Amino acid sequence: MESGQSVESALIVPCPAADPALGHHRARLDRAAEVGVPAHVTVLYPFRPEPAVDDDERLRALLAAVPAWTTCFDRTAWFDDAVLYLAPADPAPFVELTAVVAAAFPEHPPYGGAFATVVPHLTVGSSERDVDALRAAERAVLPRLPIEQAVDHVELWCGPALATAPAASWRRRASYRLG
Repeated sequence: MESGQSVESALIVPCPAADPALGHHRARLDRAAEVGVPAHVTVLYPFRPEPAVDDDERLRALLAAVPAWTTCFDRTAWFDDAVLYLAPADPAPFVELTAVVAAAFPEHPPYGGAFATVVPHLTVGSSERDVDALRAAERAVLPRLPIEQAVDHVELWCGPALATAPAASWRRRASYRLG
């Protein structure tokens, strides 16, 4: 990254099992995919602009106490007509994971505190790209559901401010085992 460029970070649960069904749709329709972030469910974004070294130890201990689980994405859903996503059959473990991390880092509420309720989701794309393309993606993805995914770690990803980040500019910085 260039000197002086704003840095963001996110804690995510990567979902590579979704790539065969979603990969090419996300590549066209999801800004996060464009900057290099894999299919995922967000745990905490935005996180620290530049995570400190002691955050690594705190996160490692915190997340080691959270049991691993298997999730199943069994349906599509929408935030208004703006965002198409896959919904987990049981969102509770994701909600609990976010609550644990947010409680440990209260200065960084989920989504900057913009939403009263956190809805765990795996974004397929947003309508800022093309709502008709999102509807076509939904029709293509539905027959490929359900998608099962082991949730056994959380990753820290960092890069330039997401809104203006160049393609492929975000990188995985760390991985933390659950359980």
